[in-house]
Amino acid sequence: MGKKHLVIAYTGEGKGKTTAALGLAFRALGYDKKVKIVQFIKSTGCSGEEKFAKKVGITFVSMGRGFVGILGDKKNIEEHKRAAKNALVEARKQIIKRCDILILDEILVAIDLKLIEEEEVINFIEENRNSQDIVLTGRGASKKMIDLCDLVTNMQNVKHPFGKGMEAIESIDY
Repeated sequence: MGKKHLVIAYTGEGKGKTTAALGLAFRALGYDKKVKIVQFIKSTGCSGEEKFAKKVGITFVSMGRGFVGILGDKKNIEEHKRAAKNALVEARKQIIKRCDILILDEILVAIDLKLIEEEEVINFIEENRNSQDIVLTGRGASKKMIDLCDLVTNMQNVKHPFGKGMEAIESIDY
């Protein structure tokens, strides 16, 4: 039997989806695997994970425009849609350049918010699932996306300081 590649999703309302994907990336680096990350919602230069990834040689591309419709977002939805579509184009470019693991961070949110078409993402995954592992993160995974994946972890929110009005904390939340 040949090497089997996986499509993995970290979804749910709880914290830790991107963190889990980055933990997987960290493990893969230990085996000299090539990891690439494309972010669909988060914008460039705003996270500790982006800073660290660049230090350890992970291709890391943030294509988003930040939060969509929350926390003071004043951007037009069309701007967010263009960014998500551009992120999928970037993911295609990263596939062409070859990698062992491609992490599509917050792609499930982009689908859930209708920033990109679910069928387009499904086609992308189907076209590429046999050449590398693909990791999807974000809230709101549909049944169709869950069925497409080989491994799905649902992060459940039990308690979070946001519920008490606490803002995001550098190095914990971003």
